[in-house]
Amino acid sequence: MTTTAPTLNPAIIGQAEKHHTAILARALTGTTLDERQWITLNQALAAGVAVPRVAHIARVAGMTRWEPNEVERAAAALIEKGLLAMLPGDEVQINAAGREMVARVRAASGKILDPAYGVVSQEELEIAARVLTAITARMSEELARA
Repeated sequence: MTTTAPTLNPAIIGQAEKHHTAILARALTGTTLDERQWITLNQALAAGVAVPRVAHIARVAGMTRWEPNEVERAAAALIEKGLLAMLPGDEVQINAAGREMVARVRAASGKILDPAYGVVSQEELEIAARVLTAITARMSEELARA
């Protein structure tokens, strides 16, 4: 009996996304963060520098397809929790407590994600990244037209 490898499709992507979400939920247990706050914080770290609050909110909303007011609430909660700093000029920047929180969540999720991703070669991960990035960009273009 010959079996063929599955072709990438929405069901496979959806199942992977659901598993990633479950792993993140487990890693966030006990942190007081929810998914929106986590992604907003993580993207503040990715920025590497202070950024205008409005631009940060727009970037996170654009990448997640969330409403900007939802991201604004997440940013406000992070500021209130002392994980994101408000700077002069209405800029935000991750602070030391925020960096510690990111490290903590990444360590917890890494216990599952690292071995899972480790079963695939670096080359295959690079190909998958290019494919998913291209598909996501095309869907974003279509959603912008709708």
